[in-house]
Formats: sequence, C-alpha cells, structure tokens
Amino acid sequence: MRTLSVSNPVSLARRSVLTLADLSRAEIRGTLDLAKELKRDYAPFAHALQQRAIVLLFEKPSLRTRVSLEVGIAKLGGTCVYLDHQASPIGQRETIADYGRNLERWADALIGRVLQHATLTELHRWTKVPIVNALCEAHHPCQILADALTLEEHGLDLSSMRLAWLGDGNNVCHSLMQLTAIFGGQMVVVTPDDCRPASAWMTRTSELALATGARIEYTNDISRIAGADAVYTDAWISMGQSDSASKRAAMLPYQVNEAAMQLAGKDALFMHCLPAPRGEEVLDAVMDSPASVAFDQAENRMHAQNALLLQLLGVR
Repeated sequence: MRTLSVSNPVSLARRSVLTLADLSRAEIRGTLDLAKELKRDYAPFAHALQQRAIVLLFEKPSLRTRVSLEVGIAKLGGTCVYLDHQASPIGQRETIADYGRNLERWADALIGRVLQHATLTELHRWTKVPIVNALCEAHHPCQILADALTLEEHGLDLSSMRLAWLGDGNNVCHSLMQLTAIFGGQMVVVTPDDCRPASAWMTRTSELALATGARIEYTNDISRIAGADAVYTDAWISMGQSDSASKRAAMLPYQVNEAAMQLAGKDALFMHCLPAPRGEEVLDAVMDSPASVAFDQAENRMHAQNALLLQLLGVR
C-alpha cells in the first residue's frame, strides 16, 4: 500500500472535521498536497481504503457531494453506504446517540450532509469514529478545501490572495472566511446589512486572523471588490430557507454580472459551489465565461475529500 507523502500523514488520524477551523494551516497544507498527488494518479492508492467502510448521512439533496464521495471512495478501494434522511431527519426515529453508537460498530467514518450543525456535534459526542461535515447550515469545510485546491491550481497563493464574497453571508462564506484567516490572506465580504455572516463565526474568524495577520472586511459597498483575485457567490436562498421576494430584491444589487467582474478586474476568477440558479446571483455571461472555475471546484471536491479521508483514517 502506498505511503502518504505528506509531512505528517497521521496527525489527523481518528479526528473529526466539523468546521474548517478544526484543521491547522499545516494540516490543510498537507491535505491539499495529498489531493494534488491523488489527482495526478489514483493507481497507487487503489487499495488504500480496502476493508474500510464509510457511511454517508444525507438530510439534504445532493449531486456533487454524493457522487464525488461515492466515486472517490470507490477509487480508493473502500465501501460506501448512502443513507437518505431527507424524509426522516437524523434523531427522529431514535436518538442521535443510539444512532451513532450503532453506526460506529460497522463504519470507519461518518460523513454528514445535515440540516443542523448540532446534529454533527451530537454524533461527535457519542461516537468514536471520525465525523466529517459535508455541509450544514453553518459550515461547508469540504467545499472550501476543494476551493483552496482550485485557487492554487490557478496560480493563487492562499497567504496573499484577495478574495471577494458577494451576496448572502452563508455557510460557504463562513468556511471561506476561516480559510482566509488561517492562511493570512485578505477577504472582503460584501452583503446587504441584514445578510451578513453570523456574528459567532465572524468572531471566530477574527480570533484566527489575529494569529496570522489576515484581513477580513465586512461591508455593503460593492465597489470594495475592486482588485479581487476571485469573486465568489452562492445561492441567495439556501436549502432549508424560506423563499422571500424581499430578500431577492435586496440581493439584486449584489448579483455577479459582467459589470461586477469588470469592477473586480480583468484577471479575476469567478467561483460558485453550485448549484447555481442562473439569472439570480450570477448571469450566464459570467458563469460560462473563461473566468469561471466553478466546474473545477466541483471536480476537486473528490480529490480534496479523498485526501482528508485518507488522513482521518490514518492510512499509511
């Protein structure tokens, strides 16, 4: 079996990742380096997860998360079991504690795409196997690992780049803020005043930034995206939120269109975690332009997640 070539391959063994801040800069760096190695050639890792089983717990619909995990785990020789909880939320049929203590008897790791972050923290409390957050209402760390990989592939340095977030200060925004703070970069978060990121995660980001010198700015002034290396947006109405005509109207000035990209700069990348309701937060002219790296981000989900799993499972 292939020996992982990262500097400290077992530092994450049996750990859980519920937020990106659960990882240090060195641990993220090792994960990204391993993801690049996997992307170049999966053949040496074809049996890395042989006799390992990973259970997917999904309370939300999915395309990229489910397919990237199922295909990715198969590429590593592991077994993947998908449990659909869209009609039966975790904890409804039996307690989360009992549910987790059953699953840990069969599975080597649990990956949750859930409605509430508290579901993951409760699973973590009661189980001994790694828990991975594949999306909740507050965070999306696996997506941001894929985004970091994408940014580096396009020549950006995570410690010096300037990111711009435009739209709703949601779960993806929270995790992107943490990435910027951990690596010491710059980020401007441009949202309507009542759609800013959650105060708890703004505070946590400030704590991380103190150690690295990162600069995070929160504003409603779209002109502040000028000079950004990448402009990131996401759906205005996230899964599980009530649709709101008033929110859509408030968001319209923050749409990523050709004028917004010109304001950012001619070399700025466009990023989106998908799915993208076209014509709302982004126009086709941007989504389908050479500046768009959204589908690179989607592809890189598999490689980043696989790299993380290998380390959490302590594969040597």
